[in-house]
Amino acid sequence: MIMKLDDSKNKMTLQELIDTKNFINQLSVDCAIFGFHDNSLKILLLKYHELNLWAIPGGFIFEDEHLDDAAHRILYERTHLEDVYLQQFYAFGGIDRTEKNNPHRQLLANKGIETDKDHWINKRFVTVGYYALIDYTLSHTFPDAFNETCAWFDVHDLPEMAFDHKEIIEKGLEHLRKTLDYDIVGSNLLPEKFTMKDLQNLYEAILGEKFRRNNFQRKMLNLNILDRHEKLFSGSANKAPYLYSFKKK
Repeated sequence: MIMKLDDSKNKMTLQELIDTKNFINQLSVDCAIFGFHDNSLKILLLKYHELNLWAIPGGFIFEDEHLDDAAHRILYERTHLEDVYLQQFYAFGGIDRTEKNNPHRQLLANKGIETDKDHWINKRFVTVGYYALIDYTLSHTFPDAFNETCAWFDVHDLPEMAFDHKEIIEKGLEHLRKTLDYDIVGSNLLPEKFTMKDLQNLYEAILGEKFRRNNFQRKMLNLNILDRHEKLFSGSANKAPYLYSFKKK
């Protein structure tokens, strides 16, 4: 699923970005946004203008801004997604994490914009990772000044990534797998009502393993996070499955 985006809604030009003085130096936020479609787990990526590089939505933090507020602002500016439950999961501080496939330097060079080697945008960055689980159909996104296309990619089939964003996605997926039983309740990855098979397909896509039907159903019911509803009658000869929903937190 690829969406071509409208440049008329750009928020900040590259020149305006590098001229900004009130960002916290060498600190950024990156958001791994996961979705679920066709029984596979997806990640939302943005493509840089003129570069064959993709990235997860990210940006810089103002000096008078709370870190969580910055994450929500950045996600909205980069994707137009709002009211998303973002959870902080890891800080990435590798010494050379911004040296590989650095789009900022390439974009500056392409536009003929010169910066001093000691300018803040040329230095090492530590980034704080956030992740969210959203409905795959909600990503009606638009670009900032540096991106032209957004697309969902299978988490196991990623394109060429900027910086260390492949590692950020992998770490986010690792965290998601550890906390899935708790995060799944408010995730919007499934319809309001779903079958146990739907839920099993989602778990198998995220965890990368198969479950026996009876064992999986027993596990989920023991978690006490589901309400059972009427049966789903499809008109087929097969036994009609019950519909479930997550209990309200």
